[in-house]
Amino acid sequence: MFSYWDVTIKLALGLLTIILQINLSGKSNLAPISALDQVQNYVLGAIVGGMIYSTSVTVLQYILVLLIWTVLVLVLRFLTHHNHYLKQLIDGKPQLLIKNGELLVNTALKNGLSANDLAFRLRTEGITDIRYVKRAVLEQNGQLTITQVGDDSIKYPLIVDGQLNLDALETSDHDEAWLMAQLAAKHYEISEIYLATYTNKQLLLFPYQH
Repeated sequence: MFSYWDVTIKLALGLLTIILQINLSGKSNLAPISALDQVQNYVLGAIVGGMIYSTSVTVLQYILVLLIWTVLVLVLRFLTHHNHYLKQLIDGKPQLLIKNGELLVNTALKNGLSANDLAFRLRTEGITDIRYVKRAVLEQNGQLTITQVGDDSIKYPLIVDGQLNLDALETSDHDEAWLMAQLAAKHYEISEIYLATYTNKQLLLFPYQH
């Protein structure tokens, strides 16, 4: 028999689960910034929306399903934060679309980006001539990060999560030997750096805190 009491309890539990996942993921909301975020939102919405009106699903079963999904999300987040290759497998990685004014057509096609869509995105960034684009990167969320010729600010980190970004390093007009010397001068290894940026011709290092 349909019970508004059961529906109210299930809605409350779903709301509490959303709040719990927001807090545990370290974000202020569930806006997706990665593939895992999107899957998390879709499945959580399907669980809440599909079970609250089902009289065959008890409150206890509903709680167990929410608990299982929350645990799975937390395990996947932990693994992606501590395993670079698994993170790339699940979330993907940025794709270089334009390098020194040359459009990498195969990369654009591989990512399902049509010429019309790319041209529109470039126009919204004020780009009318690809030859003046030093570097354009398609991010995991579908956004474009563009560095123009003559732009001294590197818009993509040199080191992310202890991993070197060779493409961004090349854009900074420096090589790996220069970066290693900079790190050695401050007694750091690449794996010890959470984030490294190159802004106004200055290398900024943000190491992991032990």
